[in-house]
Amino acid sequence: MAHVVPVPAQVTVPVKDTTDLFPVRRVYCIGRNYAAHAVEMGHDPDKEAPFFFQKNPDSLDTSGRFPYPPKTADVHHEIELAVALRSGGRDIPVETALNHVFGYAVALDMTRRDLQGEAKKAGRPWEIGKSFEHSAPITPLVPSAACGHPDQGRISLRVNGDLRQDGDLSQMIWKVPEMIAYLSAYFELAAGDVILTGTPSGVGPVHRGDRLQGEIEGLGALIVSVV
Repeated sequence: MAHVVPVPAQVTVPVKDTTDLFPVRRVYCIGRNYAAHAVEMGHDPDKEAPFFFQKNPDSLDTSGRFPYPPKTADVHHEIELAVALRSGGRDIPVETALNHVFGYAVALDMTRRDLQGEAKKAGRPWEIGKSFEHSAPITPLVPSAACGHPDQGRISLRVNGDLRQDGDLSQMIWKVPEMIAYLSAYFELAAGDVILTGTPSGVGPVHRGDRLQGEIEGLGALIVSVV
């Protein structure tokens, strides 16, 4: 039996300070998971259940370069904590959810905001605004054995040295164990799944030539050039 087209390469994310690679299966993203960001986007965080959308595995990019995408004039930065799963299952209890985590990284959920806005108005899915090539720059993963399970600590983003986003992981409305448990009620999670956990307030546009520096306390920095 032969494949009728070339087999796509497995998407991987490196593990910090090793030669090991984490194979990516799926990428789930939670929307409006910081109250201040929900407000700046025109929503009431107290009245909203969690909701998720997906990016493609090959949206993850460790190159440090973000090519400005086509068909848009308004691309926004969103700094986020990424969670990588070592195992999964269905109906995972909150109390044991962290047992399924391999490690964490700093990531960006780059968004074609104009296209996302058009999709929202039309009641359509967000993928055209969210799930395009290179839309999720990410650092190498830090294993939980090295960093623990961060549930507090500064998360920030600077653009050309100017502070744009500044929050704390403790401000997440839905915490990491809750996100894992909630997702597992709707999907069968598995090793290789990555969850982007939402962004604090201060999202805004980027332009060609910009230098982005995102940081999460204990996980290091993500430096990305917009090209």
